[in-house]
Amino acid sequence: MTPLTPPTRPQPFGRTLCAMITPFTPTGALDLEGAGRLADHLVARGCDGLVLSGTTGESPTTTDAEKSALVAAVREAVGNRASIVAGVGTADTAHTTALAREAEKAGADGLLVAAPYYSRPPQDAIEAHFRTIADATDLPVVLYDIPARTGIRIEPDTVLRLAEYPGIVAVKDCSYDFLAAQKILARTDLAYYAGCDEHILALYAVGGSGCVSTVANVVPDHLRGVLDAFDAGDTARAADLQQRATALIEAMTANGLPGTVTTKALLTTLNLPAGPVRPPLLPAPPETTVALRSLHEALTTA
Repeated sequence: MTPLTPPTRPQPFGRTLCAMITPFTPTGALDLEGAGRLADHLVARGCDGLVLSGTTGESPTTTDAEKSALVAAVREAVGNRASIVAGVGTADTAHTTALAREAEKAGADGLLVAAPYYSRPPQDAIEAHFRTIADATDLPVVLYDIPARTGIRIEPDTVLRLAEYPGIVAVKDCSYDFLAAQKILARTDLAYYAGCDEHILALYAVGGSGCVSTVANVVPDHLRGVLDAFDAGDTARAADLQQRATALIEAMTANGLPGTVTTKALLTTLNLPAGPVRPPLLPAPPETTVALRSLHEALTTA
C-alpha cells in the first residue's frame, strides 16, 4: 500500500504556540523581567511561538503601553528563537489599528485579532474590521474566532472571504465548530491553530497547523510531544499523550474558572513567573491550586 501523503501545513508562526500569561508583580504591576524569564523557559521547552496579550494574557486589563512593553521585553528575551504574535483585538477598529501599529514597532511577528465585541456588528462589518487591520501594518493577521468571549462568531463564509485578503494568514480556532474548521481547511491555505487544548491532536490530524495553547504555559514539552509523535508517524503515541493530558486540560480550562486564573495558580506552585490576576478576576481557591498541582505532577512524572 502506498503511504498517504501528510497534509500540507502552513505554519507562519511555528507549530507549538503558547498563549502566554502576563506576569505581574505581587502588587499587580507588569513584571517585564518575569515575562522575559517565562518566555525563555517556554521556548527552551519546546514552544516555537508565543502569543501575548490574548485571553490568557489578560488583555482586557492591561494598558496599551503595557502591551507594547510586553512585546518588546519578550522579543529581547527570546530573540529569533520563537515568533511573537501580539493580541490587539478590541471593540473599536481605530483602537485596534493603533495597537497593531504599536505591536509592529515593538517587534511582533504577527497580530491576533478577535472579532469586535459588544457592538455585535453584522458579518460585513466584521469583515471590514479585519480588512482595515490587515491594511494597517505589514504584519500578518491571525483571525481569533472565540464567540464565547466576544459574543459573536466569525462565520465560516466570512472566514472564506477573508482568506483571499492579503495579510490574513491564519485562524486561532476557539469556535468549537469542528465541521467549519474542516470546511475552511479544505478550501483555503489558511494556517489553522487549535485554540482549545482538547482539540490539539484532532485538528492537527485533519491538516491543522498546530496549537495556541493555554496549558502549554505549564507543560510545553508534553504538548509539543503530541505533535512530534504525530509528525513521526506514531499516531498511537500522539493519541496517548493527548489523552494523558485530558485531566489537566479539563481542570485548567473547563472547571468554571478562567484559564488565566488556573494557569497563574499552577505556575506559582512551580516557582515560575506569574503573580496575581487583575480584577475583576480573583485568585484560584487554595483547594483548586492543590488539585492542579497534583494533576500536573501525575502528568509530568508518569
